[in-house]
Amino acid sequence: MKMNRYIIYVLAALVFVASSCEKFLDVMPDNRTELDNTEKIRAFLTSAYPETDYMLLTEFMSDNVDDYGENNPNHDRFIDQVFAWEDVTESDNEDPEMLWGNTYIAIAAANQVIEAIDNLGGPEAAGMQAEYAEAHLCRAYNHFILTSVFAHSYSSTYSKTDLGVTYMLQPEQGLNPKYDRQTVAECYDLIDKDLQVALPHVSDSYYTVPKYHFNKKAAYAFATQFYLFYEKYDLAVKYADLCLGSATAAVLRDWKYTASMTQDQEVIRNHYIDASLSCNLMLLTAYSKMGLCFGPYSTYSRYSHGNYLATNEDAIALATLMGSNNSGFYHQAMKIYSATNLDKVIFWKIPYLFEYTDPVAQIGYYRTVYPAFSTDLVLLERAEAKILSNDYEGAVKDMEIWINNISKRNNSLTVDDIVSKMNAVEYSAWDASTVKKHLNPEFEIDAEGTTQECLLQFCLLLKRVETLGQGQRLFDVKRYGIEIERRIISAAGMPLKVVDKLEVRDPRRALQIPLKVTDAGYTPNPR
Repeated sequence: MKMNRYIIYVLAALVFVASSCEKFLDVMPDNRTELDNTEKIRAFLTSAYPETDYMLLTEFMSDNVDDYGENNPNHDRFIDQVFAWEDVTESDNEDPEMLWGNTYIAIAAANQVIEAIDNLGGPEAAGMQAEYAEAHLCRAYNHFILTSVFAHSYSSTYSKTDLGVTYMLQPEQGLNPKYDRQTVAECYDLIDKDLQVALPHVSDSYYTVPKYHFNKKAAYAFATQFYLFYEKYDLAVKYADLCLGSATAAVLRDWKYTASMTQDQEVIRNHYIDASLSCNLMLLTAYSKMGLCFGPYSTYSRYSHGNYLATNEDAIALATLMGSNNSGFYHQAMKIYSATNLDKVIFWKIPYLFEYTDPVAQIGYYRTVYPAFSTDLVLLERAEAKILSNDYEGAVKDMEIWINNISKRNNSLTVDDIVSKMNAVEYSAWDASTVKKHLNPEFEIDAEGTTQECLLQFCLLLKRVETLGQGQRLFDVKRYGIEIERRIISAAGMPLKVVDKLEVRDPRRALQIPLKVTDAGYTPNPR
């Protein structure tokens, strides 16, 4: 196993196309034949899950944070570049280079498993259909994350020409290969093919802890999100139905129970990632500071989700829209932290963990665990797919289930009520924020003020609240062409000025390929 992991890191170096690859071996070792039985293959599949998350990059690129000014000392050059949509040149455990490399490491592991099972006569002959399915799911998911972060969102208008990433379909056979980039459309087609190979055979049967693998419900959740993004709304609804079952409310996060627990942030945040909870479909671990950034700490607090955002654009604004307030609406109200150089309004979600490499010297790595997929988000994704399929009543029913689960109030929703509420709200401006921003998707939706547009606005608001602090908001910003102003928040907590704007089809919506990769000849994203 140790040698196999070394091979994977060699493969990662190849994916980086590093000019220094000669320092490894003149001839790449090939121990893939060691994966010659079920036990070894199952053990090795754990390497097919990424150890670096996308959350910090995508959250700080989104409109979920504002700039509290250069006098706030809680920042560094790395997070400055991420927030400003600059090409990142600084090093960090969560920088684009780490995300790129570790994700391709996971892809390489998935490809080794696929090749090993093929060499054993194929999944059916080897009796490893479930393992084969898991490897295809991991390969698809990792490419999906890379495409979502380093490319533009899928659209039938541009994706045949927009640059995607390199879709790796087999382990590498030689040193220093050169890689071409597929288009976004080609990447999505290959993800689709991997999913269709995997979904009929995914199984929960052999996992010790299913929530740390692609179990059946996690696979259906991934399929829901992918087909929603792929504009195949009937398939998104189909897989959401399979994921949620007939008793939808019973599988959501129990916010009422959370509110009854000891109100200690560590207790609540550790409960949030409890593998026994039905809402947590798949949990991933990562080297990540996100538990600090969206916790009661000063880490990166120059760029914060503060009171202005919460009150005007998302979670507290939702409570106001529904005729209530923060503490009166939510079972687990948002936590408000205000001090010198600190303005954070957050939900207690993913935890801050620390892995000591030297307990005596007190050094190690920031870590977290996060739900890659949850039933609550699947429910809202199904609602969005229904809206885009003109099933408005079905969508409102789903949104009502979600809102009555997170809220201590009994909220009755109708199509007409939502349309009325949303049409009464002005579109957001940089100095007069609201919950409603102009939508400019590259797929067709009805005009502003129509039933469909109002329902989409409401659904995107609920999704923004659901995923706050977990990096998913940027994907909707990209998909719907939502423009973002980078503004400075004054000492009084109000917008002071705009310093930049991310416009529709702005090239910076696609994170730049890591510098080491492009320096070695890989095609960069346009700028």
